[in-house]
Amino acid sequence: MAPTTTPATGFAALSLPDFLMETLSRVGYESPTAIQQATIPPLLAGRDITGMAQTGTGKTAAFALPILAHIDVRKPVTQALVLCPTRELAIQVAEAFQTYSAGMRGFSVLPVYGGQDMGKQLQALRRGVHVVVATPGRLLDHLRRRSINLSTLRTVVLDEADEMLRMGFIDDVEAILQQTPEKRQVALFSATMPAAIRKVANKYLDNPEEVRIETAASTNDDIEQRYWLVQGTNKLDALTRLLEVEEFDGMIVFVRTRNSTVELADKLSARGFSASPLNGDMNQSVRQRTVEQLKNGRLDILVATDVAARGLDVDRISHVVNYDIPHDNEAYVHRIGRTGRAGRSGKAILFVAPREQRLLQSIERTTRRKIARLELPSRDELMQRRGAAFRAEIGQVVQQEDLSFFHDLVAELCREQECSVEDAAAAMASLLQKKKAVTAAGGKAASSSLKERAGTAIKRTAAPRGKPASKPATADPAAASKPMRRPKVAPGSDEDREQWSTQKPVKSKTGRKRKLKERLAADRKAAKTEQPRKKKRVDKDKGKRRKPAGQGGA
Repeated sequence: MAPTTTPATGFAALSLPDFLMETLSRVGYESPTAIQQATIPPLLAGRDITGMAQTGTGKTAAFALPILAHIDVRKPVTQALVLCPTRELAIQVAEAFQTYSAGMRGFSVLPVYGGQDMGKQLQALRRGVHVVVATPGRLLDHLRRRSINLSTLRTVVLDEADEMLRMGFIDDVEAILQQTPEKRQVALFSATMPAAIRKVANKYLDNPEEVRIETAASTNDDIEQRYWLVQGTNKLDALTRLLEVEEFDGMIVFVRTRNSTVELADKLSARGFSASPLNGDMNQSVRQRTVEQLKNGRLDILVATDVAARGLDVDRISHVVNYDIPHDNEAYVHRIGRTGRAGRSGKAILFVAPREQRLLQSIERTTRRKIARLELPSRDELMQRRGAAFRAEIGQVVQQEDLSFFHDLVAELCREQECSVEDAAAAMASLLQKKKAVTAAGGKAASSSLKERAGTAIKRTAAPRGKPASKPATADPAAASKPMRRPKVAPGSDEDREQWSTQKPVKSKTGRKRKLKERLAADRKAAKTEQPRKKKRVDKDKGKRRKPAGQGGA
């Protein structure tokens, strides 16, 4: 009986080199998008391509991976050229080449765009680069200088050709194509195909294979969509703020790679949230157990990739956060479709970096909906939210738990410290907010430790209400006269942190000695300038020869 073979799936079915497959696996890419499946095989075979697809469908990898598969790193000459309409897109494409070429030793890519120092570009070109990602205007400047040689090109890519037409670059594009070798491969990608772009394709492409990718039409009207423009606050802190303010039942946070699911889930767990990763590296039993935990309420946040969360249907999911904006517009529609199901309402939040605003605009065009901008909650809102959550937590403990042990403990503490019950409660709340929680376990030792810490906190918090708290006696009178030094690490609460930041640090003994020497030197200099000047004795006979004593004149 002949052995059966399982057909390859995912990127393995595209006949990419092993070093590229290893890189894709390492960065966490699991399956190709529609445009990648349709264009990578003919590009690897050397065919010309015209691809019609929206921004965000994965076009960059669709042409970058075949280019890298054909690059000969032993030849330090320009072998591929990518033309982009904007500098932001040029930088993004160059960074993608750097990511995908991690397994290619000696590979180099250069973004060439206006506004950058021309000298640095000239130095890199003289050293030799394998791929140039350029805007048309700056590339023409280099061609006029003869600082770049296009005669060695094997592949030319026109990315977002319709956008270059709209910006008036189409004549520049034709001028550049006329200086490329006659035998070269051309790939043209465009969201639309106007007559001018079709004319360029017919003129400069050799019997191209046409690829058209249809995109999703719309999203659920029951889903409230908002985006936050990443600025100032980093994404993790922004997500933490939203988790503290947003009322959510269950949440899925989408990231691009499998490694990111584990890293972000660990960071959220360290900040006190119930979070777990979900990715393709996990075996089926672990994935099913994780999903069941989300359904049963034992897990609140799922950090997942697109493939791992595909087809996920959990009633509890009220929020979807796109921590990493998807490069595929259809992926965005599938992501936010995890909430607002079966007539229920949901919320979708999208994190957008300034350089990714083009992807946001593409998503809006694809979904035919305008996404509103979201402002992060302020510090006052966070404090109010934390206070309300703290009061609710205490109220739940008062209603449900046996507090007889702590009743006796607080009564004894109030007698020892001669304070009110309110002061004792405030001191214990301060300790709890610093995450120094205590329990009845441990008997007298735990009780004694709690009373000592609460007594210290009472002296600190109750001082403003009455007489200032007396300073503890010290055995060394000299030590008592020394000023208190600012601690090296700030205390835990916000109030203590503000007080800590306003305290002036005490200077060291060496600094005081140096300051004293400088002051004494300044005093001596001032005293010298204040002394009256002595009049010089004028010698009337100056210049004349004096006679020795006893030899006076006649």
